[in-house]
Amino acid sequence: MKKKFLFISFIAVMAWGCGGGGRQSGELLGVAGRGLWYQPDPYGMVYLPMGSYHMGPSDQDVPYTQTAQAKTVSVQAFYMDITEITNNEYRQFVRWVRDSLARRILGEEVSEDYLIMVDNYDEEIDPPQLNWDIPIEWESDEQREALAQMFYPDHERFYRRKRIDTRKLNFEYYWIDLRQAAKKTNREQGMTDRSVFIIKDIISVYPDTLAWVHDYTYSFNEPMTRMYFWHPAYDNYPVVGINWKQARAFSIWRSELMNSYLYRNGGIMINDFRLPTESEWEYAARGGLDLSPYPWGGPYIRNSNGCFLANFKPMRGNYIDDGGFHTVIVTSYSPNEFGLYCMSGNVAEWTSNAFDESAYNFAHDLNPDYLYDAKDSDPPALKRKVIRGGSWKDIGYYLQNGTRTYEYQDTAKCYIGFRNVMTFLGRSKGDNI
Repeated sequence: MKKKFLFISFIAVMAWGCGGGGRQSGELLGVAGRGLWYQPDPYGMVYLPMGSYHMGPSDQDVPYTQTAQAKTVSVQAFYMDITEITNNEYRQFVRWVRDSLARRILGEEVSEDYLIMVDNYDEEIDPPQLNWDIPIEWESDEQREALAQMFYPDHERFYRRKRIDTRKLNFEYYWIDLRQAAKKTNREQGMTDRSVFIIKDIISVYPDTLAWVHDYTYSFNEPMTRMYFWHPAYDNYPVVGINWKQARAFSIWRSELMNSYLYRNGGIMINDFRLPTESEWEYAARGGLDLSPYPWGGPYIRNSNGCFLANFKPMRGNYIDDGGFHTVIVTSYSPNEFGLYCMSGNVAEWTSNAFDESAYNFAHDLNPDYLYDAKDSDPPALKRKVIRGGSWKDIGYYLQNGTRTYEYQDTAKCYIGFRNVMTFLGRSKGDNI
């Protein structure tokens, strides 16, 4: 009997010491069952290692604007789109918004099957989620009648062509104002209602195709307005006519698209897609070639064969001398040392930062980031956002890595596009071994 008691006691001690990943041993061993995790490279993006570089002009300040001073800054590792966002990629966003609106209409007027009303625990979802498993039958009589409200009314149609009313393609999205939440007054007051920091916005997602016309006077660009965004000939050209808020909305949609997929399939969510900070953009453009005026290195805009290295306005306005005219396919010309295409020329690119002439003087040297969320009622000076890289209609000065300029966040231009970045999870690749 005594031996049996000792044996049972021994088993209990072993269970105490080994069970629960150290929970019963009194030792600090961490939570059990958490294996190594490696971040896969997002499709169409390239990894940029953390680094320090000299940010700012590496050549003379031609217009003497004095908006940038050289300083050493450091940025953490991140991913960046290899190319500018194309028309076809942005069209996926537009069609998602279109199909979302259609499903909501069909769920309310035709069948609730287009909406998910309860979750896996039979609890009501308010508001309902969209059911993407059921396709939309645009040509069925019942659905066509319900979806008629999505199209232009008869008196607005051109030659009676039935087209989606792009004014109704609005995207409702949310973002968290972490900087407001981090303010000392908010932290000390012990606010428990986090909803005050969740910002809701609604934005029209369709590009301003008329930008090709209203950006210029006495210039024939009507064919670009009619065809550029939707025609397959321009699928791989950079999307333009996108204002800053639309670019931000696209980034948030892209983040939710990816993280929702990972969540449904038991994966772990990743960092959000977003617009690059000004310092990230310049670091990426330099391609590891510190102090180089251009992404390809060296002080020249032509290669050894005399060919131009970017799509811009060469000479005194010979637009075709560089092989382009307006925009060109996003993989035109050679990539820089990081593998990024058209960091100079083709289209200028939105960054996440607000523009201030003296930002380099007060911004931190660790991931510099100057933000201001301008309201509609704010004066125009507060709505300036930094754009980088120069475009097909700019002279060579604006192609330089250190040149900075701005455009207003609520304006869309035919020479401004964007690309996304994503902060790498960890210090660097291979650091979690």
